[in-house]
Amino acid sequence: MSRPARLWRMFYTMLYISTFTFGGGFVIVSLMKKKYVDQYGWLSEEEMLDMTALAQSSPGAIAVNAAILTGYRLAGFLGVAVSVVATVLPPLIILSVISFFYGAFRDSPAVQAVLRGMQAGVAAVICDVVLDLSGKMVKTRSVLSIVLMLVTFVLVYFLNVSVILLILAAALLGIAMGFLRKKMK
Repeated sequence: MSRPARLWRMFYTMLYISTFTFGGGFVIVSLMKKKYVDQYGWLSEEEMLDMTALAQSSPGAIAVNAAILTGYRLAGFLGVAVSVVATVLPPLIILSVISFFYGAFRDSPAVQAVLRGMQAGVAAVICDVVLDLSGKMVKTRSVLSIVLMLVTFVLVYFLNVSVILLILAAALLGIAMGFLRKKMK
């Protein structure tokens, strides 16, 4: 595929995903995975998992961070620009329109019912992503990664430990493991 054709497909894909998904970055990242990994074969499962972890741990919106990482990986700096514009444009337009008419439909029972229904759909998509990625991690990763995933879940869900602290701890563990691997070679 030529570079312009790939850039167009990246733009169209991110514009489509960003326009028709609700629920934040994890939903968009899951759909990016379905397109870029499953459908187009542009990224591997491991690359998408790593990019998702980086996007989540970096400051800013997960969707934009993921667009930056995938855009750069697929087409360099031009890919970043294309992916970010396509990701940010739909919410910018939608929020501008909503803010203009907010007072008119703020208290509408129909709008509130639609939003509640969308929450259920978002929860289902997020569950699908978690099950898919964790299942693949269990199949392909080390025992340490599986234990780390389970311990992190318990610490966040049951003990309300700060996600920021856990991300920093996991980063330090990763750095330490990298040094150990280098010394063992």
